[in-house]
Amino acid sequence: MKAFIGKFMASSLFKFLVVGGLSFLVDLGLLALCFQVFGWPLWLATGAGFWGSFFFNYFLQRHFAFNGGGTALGGVLRYSVLLAFNTVAVMGIVELFQFLGAGYVVGKVVATIVTMGWNYFIYKHWIFPQQKQVKNATEPIHGEPDSDLPAQKLTPNSSEG
Repeated sequence: MKAFIGKFMASSLFKFLVVGGLSFLVDLGLLALCFQVFGWPLWLATGAGFWGSFFFNYFLQRHFAFNGGGTALGGVLRYSVLLAFNTVAVMGIVELFQFLGAGYVVGKVVATIVTMGWNYFIYKHWIFPQQKQVKNATEPIHGEPDSDLPAQKLTPNSSEG
């Protein structure tokens, strides 16, 4: 059990959740500050909190959770596209929960859970993809396949070769 827990705590999923939790606190804090203290409209305060946690979340996800995967510029551009999509989704969810009387904090929690569901996979495979190591790009490595398909073992009794 200890090995499983240790392996999980070293995984990108666990690190993603930790960084996401910290980013949520930054986001919600900015949302509450802008909405309750500064008196901004809820939709604007929601967007400000969400975008305010941008650099905090991006930097920690890239370097802590996903070990610097992908290129810095490409990652920022892809992250910005996802952030724009998520901003609209989060603003809509928060406004909906406020309208229904559940409050903006409940809406923010629900929006975070919903977006977190797709964000991990998008971060891992599109925003911060890990590059495969290739010894020579023009030649397949001896004994290793040049695709993601499993290697076929050739034996002295095989009919190939």
